[in-house]
Amino acid sequence: MSRICKITGKRPKTGNNVSKANNKTKRKQYPNIQKKRFFVPELNKTVTLKLSANGIKTIDKYGLLSYLNKKGMSLADVM
Repeated sequence: MSRICKITGKRPKTGNNVSKANNKTKRKQYPNIQKKRFFVPELNKTVTLKLSANGIKTIDKYGLLSYLNKKGMSLADVM
């Protein structure tokens, strides 16, 4: 299961854990990816997408199809 947001493109970032003795070990910071179902009234269908929390807020604000048109994407690109 990939941890990439279909709308915003957020993906895991890498960094270091730094101890008090300044020892560094690699770590990953994962985005807050969640599965969310959206109803698209234009198509009369329900669509399930894997989105970050920021992507969910954006779709709630603008609507799914209007936001995809604004970004130059189609529904087939995110499914």
